[in-house]
Amino acid sequence: MQFTASQIAGFLNGIVEGDPDTRVSNLSKIDEAEPGTMTFLANPKYTPYIYTTKAAIIVVNKDLIATQSVPCTLIRVDDAYSAFATLLEMFSNASPLVAGISKQCSIASSVSIGANVSVGDFSYIGKNSTLGANVYIHPQVYIGDNVVIGDNSIFFPGVKVYNDSIIGKNCTLHSGVVIGSDGFGFAPVSGNHYQKIPQLGNVILEDHVEIGSNTTIDRATLGSTIIRKGVKLDNLIQVGHNAEVGENTVIAAQTGISGSTKIGKNCMIGGQVGIVGHITIADDVKIGAGSGVEASITNQGAMMLGAPAIEIHKARRNFIHWRNLDEIVKKIYKLEKRFNQQYE
Repeated sequence: MQFTASQIAGFLNGIVEGDPDTRVSNLSKIDEAEPGTMTFLANPKYTPYIYTTKAAIIVVNKDLIATQSVPCTLIRVDDAYSAFATLLEMFSNASPLVAGISKQCSIASSVSIGANVSVGDFSYIGKNSTLGANVYIHPQVYIGDNVVIGDNSIFFPGVKVYNDSIIGKNCTLHSGVVIGSDGFGFAPVSGNHYQKIPQLGNVILEDHVEIGSNTTIDRATLGSTIIRKGVKLDNLIQVGHNAEVGENTVIAAQTGISGSTKIGKNCMIGGQVGIVGHITIADDVKIGAGSGVEASITNQGAMMLGAPAIEIHKARRNFIHWRNLDEIVKKIYKLEKRFNQQYE
């Protein structure tokens, strides 16, 4: 499907600078663009490419000042990055998913199925589960018993959803996601053995949640593990049993959240962060990549870094000291030697 510059500008509330009839049929990166495609400029370090790119249209910020002639049509918007995200969604929706239930899937007779649902080959849906309208289940997806899935949710190949899980509307689960597997509960007994603690709770994903590939969210021991509305989880994240992640929080890859930890809303957590169990993290907190959180963070809007995580301004000062540690130690040895020589 093709779009003109004027159509795109209208969709983005932007201003065309160049030929409004320029047509594009695909999107591309600014440094690898091909003729007939559209790209965007948000990071200033890519600015030189606007003078050499082969793209037909570039979405740029309104305040961009070109220092030489630009060989393509520009669309100026308030925020090029968010505008391009909108375009990605527009192009994605231009090729809508086709509904249909495969003859090679297994669906229990007690399953409730909404309008325009698609279920791919070799997928399984257990007893008494409910699929809302426009749910799209790719091939080789497992949905257990008593699972509820809201409207417009998408499950990519290989997703596994255990019994009693509740998935909200407009959720996206990418390949390899596991929802509702047992929490890590074992009680030590005599002889260095462990007794398994049954995990009888469930997992709740509220609306507009997106879960990246191979992320796992454990079912609660009792009650629910809860992922609140608008949360975005990257690939390879572990969420322990009875944890709760607040609204619109985003978490990057390889982060581990231990059981019964409560994370506030609008938090931003970097990659490879380790968070111990049974603590609370306040709203609007930012935690830098590679940090280790071993105690509750009670200050709203705090910025934390390091292992153990401390306030970021302290962590940065400590890093400078650590970087100069070798020179500091040498100075201490020299001072110690001079002191000893004076008082021998």
